[in-house]
Amino acid sequence: MKRRERTRQLIELGGLVAKADLIELTGDDRAVILGLLVEAAATLRSEARERQLTLWRRRGQRAFADDLSADATSSP
Repeated sequence: MKRRERTRQLIELGGLVAKADLIELTGDDRAVILGLLVEAAATLRSEARERQLTLWRRRGQRAFADDLSADATSSP
């Protein structure tokens, strides 16, 4: 059961990378994508953590809302 949950989590996280267009924007360069994630992790270890989390959370919520709006308008 734990393995299935972990697999689902990894698939969902990969979906977020795709949803952010990081695959296309980086030309599927996995070193660049990992570098972006390492940079984000470094920011989360810094004093700017809370401010950056708030900013990223708001952007993420807007992106999810935009996707829902786009889905609603494109449905027949």
